[in-house]
Amino acid sequence: MGLFGALYTSASGLTAQRLRMDLIAGNLANAETTRTAQGGPYQRRVAVLAERAPSFAGALQGALGSGVPGASDEAGVAVVGIAADPSPPRLRYDPTHPDADAQGYVRLPNVDTVSEMVDLISASRAYEANATAITDFKNMVRRALDIGR
Repeated sequence: MGLFGALYTSASGLTAQRLRMDLIAGNLANAETTRTAQGGPYQRRVAVLAERAPSFAGALQGALGSGVPGASDEAGVAVVGIAADPSPPRLRYDPTHPDADAQGYVRLPNVDTVSEMVDLISASRAYEANATAITDFKNMVRRALDIGR
């Protein structure tokens, strides 16, 4: 990993955590949505993250000095996709609701607001940690440049 490897790793973490927070906000906003365009209740969405490790070829090029800083072969985290949570919907008895079935039960989204808030705090803290790492990197580079003066 080159000089800017830590910066790229933290930047990829910022991107991933921001997406997580956006998805959590969408889940919370749709916690009571009983009817979607696809029919049925809203399904909770989650980000699928994966480690983005440099390939052998990228590491070799970097070691030989022919790698391009900031190339996509840097380490970090990548968003592989956005998946729908397959857990079943919640049922609530409300025979007056327009989406109630013949027995009077309404199918609600599989969104647990308490779990979503815990996930939101986790994503927020991870985002903050990555932002702090970037700030510390900038401060270290600034101080390194001051040594030469």
